[in-house]
Amino acid sequence: LTTEPKLEPALDIRLKEPNSSHPTLITLKVDPDGFFLYWTGGANMEVEILDISQIRDTRTGKLAKLPKDPRVREVLGFGKPGEGGVAVEGKLVTVVHGNDLVNVSFLNFQAMQEDTAKVWTEELFKLATNILSQNASRNTFLLKAYTKLKLQVNQDGKIPVKNILKMFSDKKRVETALEQCGLVTNRVEGIKPDDFTWEMFQSFLHSLCLRPEIERIFVELGSRGKPFLSLDQLTDFINRRQRDSRLNEVLYPPLKREQIRQLMEKYESNASQLERDQISLMGFSKYLGGEENTIVPPERLDIIDDMNQPLSHYFINSSHNTYLTVGQLTGLSSVEMYRQVLLTGCRCIELDCWKGRPQDEEPYITHGFTMTTEIPFKEVIEAIAESAFKTSPYPVILSFENHVDSAKQQAKMAEYCRTIFGDALLIDPLEKYPLIPVQPLPSPQELLGKILIKNKKKHHHRASSGGNMRRRTGEIDALEQASPVNGIYNIVFRPLDFFQILLRYSLILK
Repeated sequence: LTTEPKLEPALDIRLKEPNSSHPTLITLKVDPDGFFLYWTGGANMEVEILDISQIRDTRTGKLAKLPKDPRVREVLGFGKPGEGGVAVEGKLVTVVHGNDLVNVSFLNFQAMQEDTAKVWTEELFKLATNILSQNASRNTFLLKAYTKLKLQVNQDGKIPVKNILKMFSDKKRVETALEQCGLVTNRVEGIKPDDFTWEMFQSFLHSLCLRPEIERIFVELGSRGKPFLSLDQLTDFINRRQRDSRLNEVLYPPLKREQIRQLMEKYESNASQLERDQISLMGFSKYLGGEENTIVPPERLDIIDDMNQPLSHYFINSSHNTYLTVGQLTGLSSVEMYRQVLLTGCRCIELDCWKGRPQDEEPYITHGFTMTTEIPFKEVIEAIAESAFKTSPYPVILSFENHVDSAKQQAKMAEYCRTIFGDALLIDPLEKYPLIPVQPLPSPQELLGKILIKNKKKHHHRASSGGNMRRRTGEIDALEQASPVNGIYNIVFRPLDFFQILLRYSLILK
């Protein structure tokens, strides 16, 4: 699939009218550049649009967020087998979106076929998490703004001027720039999409947003009042002014004339100037805003660090009180927070575990001795299993702050971890890395796709000299590997040995 998966009409299963009991039939689309998800449908046929960069997750099947409205569930037949025995849930696509990881919203769509739902779920997530799109050039973001305006046409098929006015702060300057480009003479008129070309939009921006600082550079480079730079002048600018002189010329050689010429052909739209090996001020401005001049070079977006060192040699992206959405005294706890922090790349998350009440004896997670709400431990483990490795394959460390003093409930916690995480849960030490003092830890690369759990356990001293290792000054506490509980090993540490906690990768629950 390219940027636009093929999808026959789908159902937008939000109820927009209070008295309506029928979802809206719509057609989902993605623009060719992969900037926006948009759809039309309903009585007014208005275009609704969602910035794909704001999509934080996509889900289908049993992982989708089922609609709560009983009317929707009844109309769509949730819980009943559909055609060919396929449950309705299998056709559901949930799009999680928001400006930040706390304030997220959910959009639900139902495809006609289960395979279609899977394709849209996978492809939208790829677009939303594309690292090049997240670090695009200035020109790309201008193209994105242009695309949004082109998509939001009114019922007459024209681009409303009000949408352009909303995009910029100074309305009077916007109106003046539009008139200078001949696009519109009054605010009531819309703009025909065929008239609003990419070149016309760039001309409009040039009239609206003057760049005197670029003009000064242009003059300094040797234009001397002429509306162009020569090939030699541009070459001197790129190789002498732009290039870091400290770079090794063998590994990072200066650009050759042929390469500079290719850049001129890429950014200069005036054919007559290209024939004379010249670039205009407009072409020069486009070059400065192009992918060659992004803040972070594309080659630096890949993992360039050595990930084969012991785990203790790295800093870790960590989250404290992961479950909280707001303040830690009266705030709301949410299972969704565990999904969101993992999707953002966090590799160490905290679970404050407390003993469940007698009626169900289900452990829960909350901020103890406060008025924060509670969330089920099991649901958190399921959310972690779902999202741990969707955006990063590197190991996830679960920091258990374990206040559960019931052996029965601790056993239940252990069982949840073993059954839900499955093979991803690291229980036994790796063969090359036995749990003994001074033994280096496995590297992140060797722990790909693994979930490690750290938890403080009360140290039980035994009379037998073989059961414990003596503590010596300056050494970390001993690892008690005998007597595993349900195949789960223990880690004992002193409060100051925080990094040693990360070094040991067995699971402790009792």
